[in-house]
Amino acid sequence: MNRSWLLAFMALVIVLAIAATALVLKSSARLESQSWPIESNYQGKTIVTGQRDETRIPGFKRALVDALKKVSGDPAITPEEVRAAIGNDVQAYVKSYSEQDRMADIPIHDEQGTRDRPFDLTVDFHPEKIDSLLKTLGRQAWQDARPQTLVLLVVHFDSNSYVLTSDEDQGIDQRDALVATAWQAGLPIALPMAGSVGKAGLTPDSLFPTSAESVENLRLRLGVDHLMAGSIVWKSGMQGWKAEWNFDVKGQNHHWQIQDVNFDDAFRSAMRGGTQILSGHGEPRDGLS
Repeated sequence: MNRSWLLAFMALVIVLAIAATALVLKSSARLESQSWPIESNYQGKTIVTGQRDETRIPGFKRALVDALKKVSGDPAITPEEVRAAIGNDVQAYVKSYSEQDRMADIPIHDEQGTRDRPFDLTVDFHPEKIDSLLKTLGRQAWQDARPQTLVLLVVHFDSNSYVLTSDEDQGIDQRDALVATAWQAGLPIALPMAGSVGKAGLTPDSLFPTSAESVENLRLRLGVDHLMAGSIVWKSGMQGWKAEWNFDVKGQNHHWQIQDVNFDDAFRSAMRGGTQILSGHGEPRDGLS
């Protein structure tokens, strides 16, 4: 083996080693996560009492407003303007619906168990009628593919702090609420799996407080296009949760906050704020859910 060939071989080995190391480092920075895609934007969901038109039709109206916000990405649509546009003709927009008993595991034993039993009402609307109604309201359907957003959330509950994950029991109520509000807003999200959070060096202290620069750096390190980093805080004596959100979209940071709310409203502020930004409807306002 001549000297020049040996030097060339050693150089190749070094280059390959450097490339392999870079690949390992890049892979270790990426989080394993669980995703929640949105199957249909032309759906709405609400809770009704009993199975009768007296409560079902008002439920259709609430679900319709949510579906219009979801399809357009505009959280500013109000029940009043929808009512003015459709009158009492809400059933014309309903394609189908289903009702799920929220007390299915509790036997029916009295009047509370029949007439006043709570149900999840899920409504599928006619897409073409929703699109037409949006035009009447001066909006349009958000037709672009909806990108997945990685959500990194720090929960501070009194003296306990943790990063919300997709697969731990800790924070299960917050996770269920976040997933539900993401569905309501029409924003596909992902949450990190517990095993990868530590490997990526993500701790409550490293994620909170956040800044535009730190969120962008984290997004680049994790190799994602859309990262929402936030925190919800509740301490004894507070009237409700305080939430703060930083949404980095390919290097553009958006910040808003809300306080004195339950965590459902805190997450609704985050998810609807995200769709508002991505759909081109401006910046979320502080304090709105």
